[in-house]
Amino acid sequence: MPVVSVEPAGAPGAIAAPLALEQAQRLLRALAEPIRLQVVQALQHGECCVCDLTSHLDLAQSKLSFHLKVLKEAGLIRARQEGRWIYYRLEPAALRLLRDWLDQLAAASQSPAPPCS
Repeated sequence: MPVVSVEPAGAPGAIAAPLALEQAQRLLRALAEPIRLQVVQALQHGECCVCDLTSHLDLAQSKLSFHLKVLKEAGLIRARQEGRWIYYRLEPAALRLLRDWLDQLAAASQSPAPPCS
């Protein structure tokens, strides 16, 4: 499987880290669940409080917490606490890794290659 390199978050000019197959699987698995994909879409315009996410997505806090945990463990979102509220936002570096990995797969599929053995 091809390896993709991108610049890690918060480290302009740093040496890029490849996206391993296991990382791609973790990211894709996290995004494959419709509720988690809705959470990611809800966060596309910026940081959001968990209370606003529960309201916006019409989900119970306990159900949303499970999905937020999966997204956070996959590295797709970050959380910060302010007082008693937790705010979530997308992790752009993870999205760039996945995008570049998919771009490389698409590019490789366009070039002639020997059949699988």
